[in-house]
Amino acid sequence: MARQSGYDRHITIFSPEGRLYQVEYAFQAVKKNQNVTSIALRGDDSVVCVTQKKLTEKLLDKNFETHLYNITPNIGCLMTGMTADARAVVYKAREIASKFKDKNGYDIPVHYLSLKLANVGQVYTQHAYMRPYGVSTMLCSIDEEKGASLFQIDPAGNYFGYKAAAAGTKDQEAMNALEKIVKKNQALPETETIQQAVGCLQAVMGMDFKPTDIEVGVVSKGKPGFRRLSEEDIDGHLTAIAEKD
Repeated sequence: MARQSGYDRHITIFSPEGRLYQVEYAFQAVKKNQNVTSIALRGDDSVVCVTQKKLTEKLLDKNFETHLYNITPNIGCLMTGMTADARAVVYKAREIASKFKDKNGYDIPVHYLSLKLANVGQVYTQHAYMRPYGVSTMLCSIDEEKGASLFQIDPAGNYFGYKAAAAGTKDQEAMNALEKIVKKNQALPETETIQQAVGCLQAVMGMDFKPTDIEVGVVSKGKPGFRRLSEEDIDGHLTAIAEKD
C-alpha cells in the first residue's frame, strides 16, 4: 500500500495512518545494515557496553573496525547501524561537547549531550533534502550528580535514560533478556555488570564468544574515563562466565 501510493518515497509526507515510512526504514537500517546486536547495562557504579565485532572483509585490519567511541574522555558512545553515519554522528557529538566546554568551562553533562544529539536527529526527519541517520546511539558516563548514566537516541530523534538498552538485529530478544537481569534487582558492582552484560549477549546470540568476537566498553567510578577492555581482560571475563555456568 505504501509503495503503491508513494508515501514511502518522501520523508516529509505522512501516510493516512499517520506514519513516516522513511523514518521507519531508518530503524530497519539499524537492525539489518551490519547484522550485529549491541547491549548496554547500567550497574551500581558503572555502565558497560557490549557489541559484536564483525569484519566485513577478510583483508580488513581489525583495529580499524569499532563501534565504540569517546565523545569526551568521560563520555563513551556505542553506535549500532551504518558505519559512515555513525562516524558523522560521533563527530557532531564531539563538536557539540567541545563548544559546550569552551563556553561554560566544564564538561558537557551526558543528559544534555543526548538532548542536543536527539534534536539534530529530529531535524533530519522533517526536511525533504535530508534523511535520518541510520544509527542507534548509546551514550554512557559517570555523571557528577546522577552517578552512572545510560542514554539511547534513535533515528527519529527520541532519547531516553535507561537501566539497560539494546539495539541491532536481535534487539527485542536482548531487551527481554536484560529485563530479567534488571528485575532480579541484584547488586551490580563493575565486574558483575561486565559479566552479566557479556553473558546476556552470549545467551541472546546462542553462541560462546571468543575474545575477538566482541567489544566491551566500560565507564566506572573506580577508574576515570571511558575505556575499552583488552582481549586479555575479555578472555578473563568469558572464562569466569563459563565457570559460573
